[in-house]
Amino acid sequence: MSTAIVVGGGIGGTAAALALVRKGWSVQVLERAPEIADVGSGISLWSNALRALDALGVGDTVRAQGLAEVSAGIRDDRGRWLARTDVATLRERFGAPVVIHRARLLDILRAALPEGMVRTGISVREATTDGAVVHSSGTSSADLVVGADGIRSVVRRAVCGEVAPRYAGYTAWRALVDIDEPLTEFGETWGRGARFGMAPLADGRVYCFAVYDAPENAPGSLAEVRDRFDNWHHPIPALLAAADQNTVLHNDIYDLPALPTFTAGRIALLGDAAHAMTPNLGQGGCQALEDAVVLARSASEPDGLARYDRERRPRTQMITARSARIGTIAQLSARPLVTLRNTALRLTPTSTQLRSMAEILDWKS
Repeated sequence: MSTAIVVGGGIGGTAAALALVRKGWSVQVLERAPEIADVGSGISLWSNALRALDALGVGDTVRAQGLAEVSAGIRDDRGRWLARTDVATLRERFGAPVVIHRARLLDILRAALPEGMVRTGISVREATTDGAVVHSSGTSSADLVVGADGIRSVVRRAVCGEVAPRYAGYTAWRALVDIDEPLTEFGETWGRGARFGMAPLADGRVYCFAVYDAPENAPGSLAEVRDRFDNWHHPIPALLAAADQNTVLHNDIYDLPALPTFTAGRIALLGDAAHAMTPNLGQGGCQALEDAVVLARSASEPDGLARYDRERRPRTQMITARSARIGTIAQLSARPLVTLRNTALRLTPTSTQLRSMAEILDWKS
């Protein structure tokens, strides 16, 4: 039986483990966190990700977390529509996206794994191209090592050496909140050098995020974020007022430069370790799920890792570049450029929006 060590027990790593198990592999997942905690933000799962989850046998379970009747689009900070998404056509053309708590998605993926496969509290110090992994409990080896250990991946060093993430120029605050009024609108509000997004979850909570231009590693507080967005349209101030200081997440936004390869020897990179991207297309986790399915399909074949690299690297790097461009446009701050951007959004037909999404969302496993 072929063996694999997956470094990282997040969404990409857990999905890779499940995909390999379903192909008959013996898998061990090494996760540095001492326990899998019920924390995190929401994640958008578009139709391409849902097809990947179908291949993992959990697609229907995840779809059950979605909401049926919603609206979506982009507004300006006064609440005026800049672009409306034709949700009915989107649903018919691609299938409805699902927004889910990351912890809930991880629960679903882990529940499909054999018990005891994920080892927590294991810090990986080094991986080598011959399949060895040096970690806090010793050294393990396998036929395949999957680097799913995030944007600052240790495993990636064995494939590409040191690669520094690139700061996008903006920072994000994310929260899951409860508010009294029901919310059925997905979407973003674009201002000058700042954005706000919201998405209702099936459990009644709302996932929201505030993004604004800032120097790298700049200090900040939730109170300052509330002040920054205080005059934006309803329900943005109410959502921020409901955010809990103890659970809100604050992270600067980074992506990775295009790597020359995702594989070396017995190592394959996936998810943020391979192609960390800005969240502007909602595709980071979706691409990790695609990676997992393609890697498991390829790994047992002759020259399989090279095939995985040829299939995944061009696609993910195209999406990374597109996401970065959208972020640049969304974060415009000069008034003339913001006016031009907003006018262009209002004049762009819905059909053009859907065509631009097709290259990403039409992926099939």
